[in-house]
Amino acid sequence: MRHEARKWCIRSPLLPIRLARMPYRRPRIPHRAAPSERRLVFAGAVSLAGLAGFINVVVLGFFHVPVSHMSGAVSRLSIDVATRNLADLRVVVSIVGGFLVGAMVSGMVIGGRKLRPGRRYGVALLIEGGVLAVAVALLRGGNALGVTLAATACGIQNAMASSYYGLVIRTTHVTGIVTDLGVMMGHWIRHRRVPTWKLLLMLSILVGFFGGGVAGALAFAWLGVTALALASAACVVAGGAYYAWWHTRPGRVRG
Repeated sequence: MRHEARKWCIRSPLLPIRLARMPYRRPRIPHRAAPSERRLVFAGAVSLAGLAGFINVVVLGFFHVPVSHMSGAVSRLSIDVATRNLADLRVVVSIVGGFLVGAMVSGMVIGGRKLRPGRRYGVALLIEGGVLAVAVALLRGGNALGVTLAATACGIQNAMASSYYGLVIRTTHVTGIVTDLGVMMGHWIRHRRVPTWKLLLMLSILVGFFGGGVAGALAFAWLGVTALALASAACVVAGGAYYAWWHTRPGRVRG
């Protein structure tokens, strides 16, 4: 009897359906993205990387602590604890906390990790622009809370970009980008297939972050902390443009 039941189960036409519903069977990800979609991803990722490089260099000129990534801030925090520099400690803790809050806000607004057209990227950029505008007003008045809000803006942006065809896209720091470039080059040396567009995307983000930093240094020398107003305006324009483009696109599907 058990043998018959087992035999029926193996030959049952419902078996493919059951297997398809198994939690460990994941759909295969296409190896290549559509060229039009890829161009949008390139443009968006490079622009955001340039924006983050700009913000980070401007704040570095003012406070000498990075806000676009937390490695430097946590290292500074370690020094403050060791030297008992309580005044600096409070500011650095607020930077780490601000970045965390920004990532939380982005997670609530966008609600997904995979990069996909239709998600609320425009809304996230508008919020980032508003946060930067408040940061400029505070910094011009000598309030250190402006540095915290600059970190919050970077946290919002960093959590926006996620995975895209096997790549982890982060636009506010380049450690992972340089790592991925090194891994891809190592694969290429070993004669393994490396998609050219992935290599170019990582390289473009790196160049974008560097170029944004150069622009930030020049803008800070000219305008001081008010240079962050340019980044705020860029976020608002980009967010508004994305929002208008998506909501006027024919046949759009809500994300």
